[in-house]
Amino acid sequence: MLRVTCALCALLVGNAAAAETFKWASSTDPQTMDPHAVNSAPVLGFLNNVYEGLVRRGKDMAIEGALAESWEPIGSEGWRFNLRKGVTFHDGSEFTAEDVMFSYQRASSEAADTASWFAPVSSVSIIDDYTIDFITSAPNPIFPDSIANFMIMDKGWAEANGAELPAKDAENHATLNTNGTGAFQLVERQPGLTTVLEPFDGWWGEVEHNITRAEFTPIQNPATAVAALLSGDVDMIDPVPIQDKARVDQRDGVKVFGGIEARVIMLGFPHAADALKHGSNAGDPNPFKDVRVRKAVAHAINVDAILATIMRGAAEPASQLVSPAMRGYSSDLAARPAFDVEGAKALLAEAGYADGFSFGLKCPNDRYLNDESVCQAVVGMLAQIGVTAQLDAMPVQNYWPELRADNYDMYLLGWSPGTFDAEHPIRFLAHTPDAEKKLGSWNFGDFSNARVDELLPMIQSEIDDAKRQAMLDESAKILQDEMAYVPLYVQPLVWGAQDNIELTQRPDNFFILRWVTVN
Repeated sequence: MLRVTCALCALLVGNAAAAETFKWASSTDPQTMDPHAVNSAPVLGFLNNVYEGLVRRGKDMAIEGALAESWEPIGSEGWRFNLRKGVTFHDGSEFTAEDVMFSYQRASSEAADTASWFAPVSSVSIIDDYTIDFITSAPNPIFPDSIANFMIMDKGWAEANGAELPAKDAENHATLNTNGTGAFQLVERQPGLTTVLEPFDGWWGEVEHNITRAEFTPIQNPATAVAALLSGDVDMIDPVPIQDKARVDQRDGVKVFGGIEARVIMLGFPHAADALKHGSNAGDPNPFKDVRVRKAVAHAINVDAILATIMRGAAEPASQLVSPAMRGYSSDLAARPAFDVEGAKALLAEAGYADGFSFGLKCPNDRYLNDESVCQAVVGMLAQIGVTAQLDAMPVQNYWPELRADNYDMYLLGWSPGTFDAEHPIRFLAHTPDAEKKLGSWNFGDFSNARVDELLPMIQSEIDDAKRQAMLDESAKILQDEMAYVPLYVQPLVWGAQDNIELTQRPDNFFILRWVTVN
């Protein structure tokens, strides 16, 4: 059986490579090569190898200089970035402040999925070719951290190729082509099949890798990915299926890299929808508008069972939109809703749904670890309280458009805060959606709470840690009391690699090629 599977792997990823050629696989293909079109880890993590920002995160997740050599606050008004001189894009064009300004305008536009990063910015000014100021509407001590994944594009290249604005769910030249300043450049892009990168000889940084060619292949089937690793057809896979972790770890010639990701997996609701869209009750009033129904869902989910069976003990339960490792986590709110079937039924009856109801649950099947299996478990658990969930699982490239089109009754979402701070999910997931203010861009269900909206700018500008934490605590309690989402667990990190591969695993699940060596 293994031989047959490995033959399929060979067709997918080719023969074993020479030492300097590195082949890796993941379950999710980056949706686009445009760094401002889709704000998701598969896209941003991959493109961090090709594009660069003003700042970046190091191996220890600390902020360090990239295209900016240094930065300093301008009083309490904003931040000045002093740009690195002598940097060129992959096509040889010179990098200047004009490219930063263009990228800011592009990444903060309504067409971009990254606009919320720039909600605190009131203006941007070019001082000279290598100095640029970002002025914020209030003091913003975490602004440099918040733009670690803001990638700079070449203004001239984008304009010459009609890619002045990103295309979230469509295509333009930047969807399939790149021109960054990063350590690697794109040489081949076949969506869903293969993406090939090669080192950029003109890169400004210190080279730590020994890769001459990097080939990425998406492999959605977990068994196929494991077989490809064990046969040597690929050098690394992300993730190793939880159920195969022990087997891979015990196999000679390969090793497992494990840890806990920053990502919280949660269930989301259509707070503003008037009616259900799926299931036998489609067209009926939306029961999820009632907080008692949302709380019933939370009490119906046996998270401990999911962690023990589907996640094999590798994940940790979550009570908030961030994990305990994140700055601003509310330690007094660490308890999550108890598994309580009878209590859930009582809440449903109190809300007028003693006989339950039917609805549609959307879920990706290639984005998070065991995502479809988790959703299947949720379906079974909700059935115990008389609620029928009709599961619709799909590839992530189809999933995000469905959520943006509000075509769901409940959905699964994972969120990893790019700033490693509790402010981040409040800005993206909990603030009332406001395109003009660039807020709530991933708040698909249109959750809205006036106090949360009021607290966000205060959290962003507060420099006293105790006062800031008190506001974060208040926000977290509101989100728990309103059951804005049902946090389930913090996703584990499980990568597999050949024994001769050295790499760095970061808790944001970004795979950085410039830290890979093939021995």
